[in-house]
Amino acid sequence: STKYPQNIVLSEIICIFVYYGFFICEMNITLYIWRQNKKDSDGKFIKYPMEDINPHMSFLEMLDVLNERLIKNGEEAIAFDHDCREGICGACGMVIDGQPHGKVEHTTTCQLHMRNYKDGDVIYVEPYRAKIFPILKDLVVDRTAMDRIIQAGGYISVNTGAVPEANTTPISKKDSSYAMDAAECIGCGACVAACPNGAAMLFTGSKISHLASLPQGKVERSNRIKAMVEQMDKEGFGACSNHYECEAVCPKGLSVSFISKMNRELLVSIFNK
Repeated sequence: STKYPQNIVLSEIICIFVYYGFFICEMNITLYIWRQNKKDSDGKFIKYPMEDINPHMSFLEMLDVLNERLIKNGEEAIAFDHDCREGICGACGMVIDGQPHGKVEHTTTCQLHMRNYKDGDVIYVEPYRAKIFPILKDLVVDRTAMDRIIQAGGYISVNTGAVPEANTTPISKKDSSYAMDAAECIGCGACVAACPNGAAMLFTGSKISHLASLPQGKVERSNRIKAMVEQMDKEGFGACSNHYECEAVCPKGLSVSFISKMNRELLVSIFNK
């Protein structure tokens, strides 16, 4: 205290307290979570009061705390999908207060933090509501229909040998940036859940746009678009009617322009037949 002015010492003490969380104001919330035992059984919302929630928790960490409490009390834990918890894998899809991934734009459920809520809030949590995504258990839905679209053509099967050096194939900045934007799609299914028609066109369009923009993807360009669109229709996804809900809820901010790109690619493949 003799070496530093008093105000500097005080500010350092405050920083230490803030850093270690001594000033965290814990909160109480009420959760209504959809519970459903299996695909063909009836489900309903169950009320779960949550006390002393740390605002620095992620939404999934808060569900972890709830599950620990349920297991400790001999009750069955809430089933929900998750994996990376870094906003990369897209597994954590669920509907929070009527919106896929919650109220924060461009944010996955695993990146949603409790500091976005306040003490006393009531939060409704339910699975994706889309016919193409049947409920398996609680918040877990079957999204394999999207996987089958990728299996139909969302890949490059041409044998190009070993991994080439990055600068071997010149690609313009415009094309590489466009491909990178399209590749941001994590396949979470939020676009399908939000669309009134249950369309997967933003998902499919982004995958097609990604590969169609790069030299490596042009060899199978025509076959890819036809195979993926045919599989999308075969699965029973709806058609786009320009509601723009998919763009509004996409955690990666994908643009509906990728749907336009997909439509153009389909027309080109038809005329190139």
